[in-house]
Formats: sequence, structure tokens, C-alpha cells
Amino acid sequence: MWDEEEVHLVPYEWLKPHEQIKPKNRDKLLEMTKKWGGFTKPLIVDKKTGSILDGHHRYSIAGKLNLARVPAICVDYLDDSRIEVDVWPASELKSITKQQVIDMCLSEDVFPPKTSRHTIADHLPPIHVPLDVLAEKAPTQLD
Repeated sequence: MWDEEEVHLVPYEWLKPHEQIKPKNRDKLLEMTKKWGGFTKPLIVDKKTGSILDGHHRYSIAGKLNLARVPAICVDYLDDSRIEVDVWPASELKSITKQQVIDMCLSEDVFPPKTSRHTIADHLPPIHVPLDVLAEKAPTQLD
């Protein structure tokens, strides 16, 4: 669905989570990210609000590593009919809407881990953006 040209390096502080993470999963991914020396998968983010739709653990890793930027695909979340949201089977919610996701991102609260499931997240392009590039504040294009 997307290719590497659609991946942009966005400022870390612009991003807004809508659900908690599982620290154990983050710690495993943190070790792998260090081993790989970079991010190998972009986040999916709403281009209007900076709301993270997919990639909360990667966002948390960026914070742990004090990165200035994060690779992301920016989408028109509310108006793109290809992007669907549902709840995970073990979620406390019976259903969820895109507007509820945005509203939570813009609030001071977050949903529990594994609340929303965006089916579009299955189609992310493989990438490799080195950690030293992500630590830079100046804009850099992906090669």
C-alpha cells in the first residue's frame, strides 16, 4: 500500500499517543532496535493532529533513546476509508471509532494497551533509518 518514499522523519514532540504500551514488549524491541542500529518500521500518524495510530512501542523507544525525529507515514486518518479501526479481542471496549482515537490523543489520558487495532498497519514498507540520523534535529530525506 505504501512505499519508502512516503516515510517522513517527523519531530518526536509532535507525536501524541492514544494507548499505553507493554513495557516488556518495549524493552525487547528496544534491544532489537539497538542491535539493528535503527528503526526498521515506520509509525502511522494522523497528519493533522500527530496522533499515533500504529507504533506506540516504537514511539516509546524513541523517547528512551532521546531521538529528535521518528520515521512515520502521515495519513488523513478521519477521511481515508482504507484505514479501519477495531478493538482487539481482549479489549475492555466493545467498539471504537476513529474520532474516539483522535479525541484520546488530544486528551491527557490514554487507553489501556492493545485497545485499538488498525488493519492498515499490516501494509508498512520495510525501512532502515539509522539512530544517528533520528537523533539529528535538522531535516534529512530518506535515501
